[in-house]
Amino acid sequence: MTRIDTTFASLKSQGRAGLVTFVMAGDPDHETSAAIIAALPGAGADVIELGMPFTDPMADGPAIQAAGLRALKAGATLRQTLELVRGFRNTNGTTPIVLMGYYNPIYVYGVEKFLVDAKDAGVDGLIVVDLPPEEDAELCLPALKAGLNFIRLATPTTDDKRLPAVLANTSGFVYYVSITGITGSAAPDTNKVAAAVARIKRHTQLPVAVGFGVRRAEQARDFGAAADAVVVGSALVDTVRAHLTADGAPGPETVPAVAALVTDLAAGVKAARSK
Repeated sequence: MTRIDTTFASLKSQGRAGLVTFVMAGDPDHETSAAIIAALPGAGADVIELGMPFTDPMADGPAIQAAGLRALKAGATLRQTLELVRGFRNTNGTTPIVLMGYYNPIYVYGVEKFLVDAKDAGVDGLIVVDLPPEEDAELCLPALKAGLNFIRLATPTTDDKRLPAVLANTSGFVYYVSITGITGSAAPDTNKVAAAVARIKRHTQLPVAVGFGVRRAEQARDFGAAADAVVVGSALVDTVRAHLTADGAPGPETVPAVAALVTDLAAGVKAARSK
């Protein structure tokens, strides 16, 4: 079992949903990014998604695009992203880390070398949003062979005919994108999300995490009642941005502010099944 499998099994035994937190690697700089990542588990994150900065993030909204650009401006690279994971593993050997992003940086790095280095650094899974199931031989199957979970996205337009292909080589969990559009662009509909999660669960035994558009503890609570985990990203990177100085440098409240929001969101998720 991977750390992801172990974490979701633990959440199930506790009878609660989990909180998956997305932050951009290297935002706003390497040192602050490392401090943010280190603070997430203690604040209540069960799984960490770490964005791989990329110049052309087609599925991301303005907040995450800006976070990636801040990271790139500060000199972030895929190699440095792996170093962030390696540093995190020096003090935390249990919280799963999933790298999320696009195929181009991995392709340039070299797939075989990337998988070896990612596994060695302590990465547990990958979400690569621009590789469909038809391209599984490119990265998905080699990743699974290397012992990494490959997590696939399902969307409101993924119908029952398409869903088996999406799920075929998926492992760890299924990431349900709760809206059509880019990250952070709209608030998802609770009833529609619950119905979609139930439909996906008819096709798989994997946990289902819901993301895109979740920003507040109340939303986290509502979606945590239907899903196995709730994913929050744009709200966290917006918090990073809001606590930078005028010249873009981190301020004294940057890390504490992100941790405080995670604590609030985690309380919402934990309240989802308390009644």
